[in-house]
Amino acid sequence: MIRSVTVVVGGALLVLATGGPAVAERSVADLLGRTPTPEGQPKTLLEELTLFGYIENSYVWNLGRSRGDINELRFYDVDREYTFNAFELSLKKDASERYPLGFGVVVTAGDDSKKNHALGMFRDADDRPPYYRETIPFDLPEAYVTYRVPIGNGLTVKAGKWATPIGYEVYESPKNLNFSRSFLYTLGTPYTHTGLTVTYPFTSWFSATAGVTNGWDNADNNNGHLRPIGTFAFTPTDTLSFTTSYLFGVEQNRNQLGGRGGHWRWIVDNTLLYTGIDKLTLAINFDIAGEDNEPNLVATGRRNRTAHWGGVAGYAAYGWTKALRTALRLEYFSDADGPRNAIRPAGQKLDLYEVTATLEYRIWRGLVGRVEYRHDRASEKAFGVGRADLAPTANTQNTIAFAFYYAFF
Repeated sequence: MIRSVTVVVGGALLVLATGGPAVAERSVADLLGRTPTPEGQPKTLLEELTLFGYIENSYVWNLGRSRGDINELRFYDVDREYTFNAFELSLKKDASERYPLGFGVVVTAGDDSKKNHALGMFRDADDRPPYYRETIPFDLPEAYVTYRVPIGNGLTVKAGKWATPIGYEVYESPKNLNFSRSFLYTLGTPYTHTGLTVTYPFTSWFSATAGVTNGWDNADNNNGHLRPIGTFAFTPTDTLSFTTSYLFGVEQNRNQLGGRGGHWRWIVDNTLLYTGIDKLTLAINFDIAGEDNEPNLVATGRRNRTAHWGGVAGYAAYGWTKALRTALRLEYFSDADGPRNAIRPAGQKLDLYEVTATLEYRIWRGLVGRVEYRHDRASEKAFGVGRADLAPTANTQNTIAFAFYYAFF
């Protein structure tokens, strides 16, 4: 019988399990030294319970001059010099045929937690992007339950709050190939959802997820509308996967809806992952998104009030040894009508490009060090906000980061 499938964000865990030095959840049974269940037999409860935890610190140096030592448009590594990025503890169990009830609880602390907050949970409407500095450095990014219904190949129901299936990168830095996040992740996509989904594996190589949520990073429903969400996951081989995810619906607050007609925000996300070459991971992620009557565009008085954004990011990582991995990311992100970047005025197009090279080395057991160089380029001046009027002064930005994390399990 085909086992039920939990769709993983962009195949990220598969990447990290095959692309070199990596982290992943570890079963409680493994931690206790229990003998694994033979292949093909149902796992024990302790084998299904998984733990994950890490602590991360970093030092980011902006090679240019910037207001308040900020790397503009870089939410997760905005502060120059030392940053306590994250502390996380995670306990999860997938729903299975033997033990149909599952759950997931993730608790985080540190500067990264401020960026992950959902509206209505540690963040209110007054604390706005891009930097979310007024919230506390603590978050509950995931808290959900799952249940496997014995229908056909097994239908899995999931309810609560969880990380978005949209995109390739995730909120947990050690599970990404690079230290810094892409523009697609920080500007183009949501981080978490609260709602309900169902997942069904139609075959061994195809599964589908569908459900409804409170929207983009909303723990509370801000307007009374539910937003449909879903994912189609294709895995024709163990080394090749393709996922398409979608989300659409009304995202604006009740007081922003007015009588202007359509208000939908929508996104279609696609991720292709290939690990068929020994020690090499290749991935590509591309998004298209838009929003009708986007509030910032409405405020300008322009006739065309529909915003569009999207982009593409390519990844290549190679594990030279068990301890050493290098990763390269190339990205293009287009904020065609300006509502996503919070730097340029609404209605003005901004194209962003970045090249990121990351060297990762496993120093000792769970201790991993990363050195990263990143070059950002914009079609208009969007960096170097150093003058009194806060006007951008540069089209380019270069940073060097030194990051260390320790995985407990």
